[in-house]
Amino acid sequence: MENNSKKKTNKKFIVILAALVIIGGGYGVYKYIQSLSHETTDDAQIEKNMNPIIPRVTGYITKVYVKDNDFVKKGDTLFVIDDKDYVVKVEEAKAALAAAEGSYEVAKADIGGATANVSVSEANIQSSKGNIEAAKVRLWRANNDFERFENLYKNHSITKQQFEQAQAAKQEAEAQLKVLQQAEAASRSQRNASISRSNVTGKQTEVASANIKRAQAALDAANLNLSYTVVTAAVDGQVSTVDIQPGQLVQPGQALFYIINNEAAWVVANFKETQLTKMKEGQKVSIEADAYPDVEFEGVVTSFSPATGARFSLLPPDNATGNFVKTIQRLPVKISLTENNDKEKVKLLRPGMNVDVDVHLK
Repeated sequence: MENNSKKKTNKKFIVILAALVIIGGGYGVYKYIQSLSHETTDDAQIEKNMNPIIPRVTGYITKVYVKDNDFVKKGDTLFVIDDKDYVVKVEEAKAALAAAEGSYEVAKADIGGATANVSVSEANIQSSKGNIEAAKVRLWRANNDFERFENLYKNHSITKQQFEQAQAAKQEAEAQLKVLQQAEAASRSQRNASISRSNVTGKQTEVASANIKRAQAALDAANLNLSYTVVTAAVDGQVSTVDIQPGQLVQPGQALFYIINNEAAWVVANFKETQLTKMKEGQKVSIEADAYPDVEFEGVVTSFSPATGARFSLLPPDNATGNFVKTIQRLPVKISLTENNDKEKVKLLRPGMNVDVDVHLK
């Protein structure tokens, strides 16, 4: 009886061992065949666009409109910064612009007056020229009369009174010509002065115009800074932990929290360098998230990182120093989710979640 029992036990053991060997061998053959056309890794995470909320102006927060994990739409107000200082700066800029515009109007009036003076001087010069020509004719005639009367006086044909009258007429014509010539010179001087003043005023007008542009730019900048006191969402998404409160002082460039865009997602998988031999862009990828093991996502290899992950670390390894130990490096590979995936399922994925990826090489 004991021998029969031992034989039965041995048979069962042999059968179980044979089954395990067959199953193990079959699984090994399956994995080997699969490895010829697949590359897999579990060193992969979900990535999404994380939009940082960074204020552009300094100030104290007056009100916060969102709380942790809220969903927001593009343009929704997130929080407000005290704007009193910025309103004052806007008013100052408006006053500076008004002053610059006033200076410009004064300069324009001055240049208009100078231009009018130039026109008047030109008219006076033309009038003086006509008068001078007439005076020259009169002087010519007075000279002729004087010479004729002088000869007659020498011959005692006229009286001394008549001779003196001719002489006085000549002197009067000479004096009148001189006065007209001086008047013309004065008109020319006035014209030149008006032209010089017009040129100076023109430069002042250009300066005043530049001051207006500068004041307008300052006003635009003040209005822009005032608008920055209301911080709005740049994209649709879900906010992260909102670690701010009213009364808190914020500074430009300070990242306060994030908005996660849940619409677009992709995977960054870190493959060993030995797995990249047959991998190329455009290959189909099967993706399984640890959080949702019953859902298979479809992706496609989009691009390969230009360097291994170690190269982008804060302190990249330097193999030229110390004792060298060869370590297989990993290269980040971007895998985009295709349009065939359920959008609602994609929204459930969160940045940083672990996934398993299977790249179909053929």
